[in-house]
Amino acid sequence: MDKITLIRTYVEVATHRSFTQAAEQLDTSRLQVTRHVQQMEAWLKQRLLNRTTRKVSLTPAGEEALIFCQKILNETIAMELNAEAQQRTFKGKIRIASPIGLAQNLLIDVIDEFTELHPEVTLDVVASDSYSELVNERVDLALRYIEQPEDHLIARRLMNIESVLLASPEYIARHGLPKSPSDLSEHNCLVHFSNPEWTFSKDNRVERHVPESNVQANALEMLITLAERGKGIVWSPCDLANPKITEGRLIPILTDYQTHKSPLWAVYLSRSYQTPRVRGLIDFIAAKWTTDICRVDAP
Repeated sequence: MDKITLIRTYVEVATHRSFTQAAEQLDTSRLQVTRHVQQMEAWLKQRLLNRTTRKVSLTPAGEEALIFCQKILNETIAMELNAEAQQRTFKGKIRIASPIGLAQNLLIDVIDEFTELHPEVTLDVVASDSYSELVNERVDLALRYIEQPEDHLIARRLMNIESVLLASPEYIARHGLPKSPSDLSEHNCLVHFSNPEWTFSKDNRVERHVPESNVQANALEMLITLAERGKGIVWSPCDLANPKITEGRLIPILTDYQTHKSPLWAVYLSRSYQTPRVRGLIDFIAAKWTTDICRVDAP
């Protein structure tokens, strides 16, 4: 039994929640995909998927298995990329779209390393918190925080990024510390247009809060800077928040509540017409971003 093949098949099915789409991505038959999943479940002695005629969902064991399988595939890809890097270099232009904060904090390191390995590659980075039109803007690859990409796009799930509420020490000293999501109605919140409703969970109970704000924007870095200046409470993904927390410039609040983890995806239009350099960059990113980003503790 080729366990890597089983793992790759399971990841495709679990990612797309579809045997048919997985078969298309793997260029094989739906029957073969079904057999591989059955062999995977027999190997692990656990049911990984719930299947109906219309829907595929993951069991709790399936969710855990997906995390391990993605890590195994990423490590395999990293090994292959390392070997390939010794034998060839990519050439030409890649146009990549990314949220602004992600581009400035995480993507920049990937770009630095990738261009060092492949100096004949030119990268055009479109940094925007609005979704780029892949066709109209000639984007080869887009990084997106989204629960499930559109059906017409090819997608590769990279990692989850936890979110956290933040306020400055000065703001907390002046206005007090909210103890529950309902307390936020007494506070000024700094709201990103893409996130007009904040969702919290605790003890299997979900609470939603529509924050009141004197500033709304589509630039998260600006909202975080305002929070640092004591102007309000901001909701931020932890890739941006963690450095501020570590430096003591912002303090996480409502930490006994769970906040949403945003899945980060690499999306693109076609696998068939994808150039080797774009495939190489996608594989490189996936190999680098193997671990979810969670909130750090305040110093």
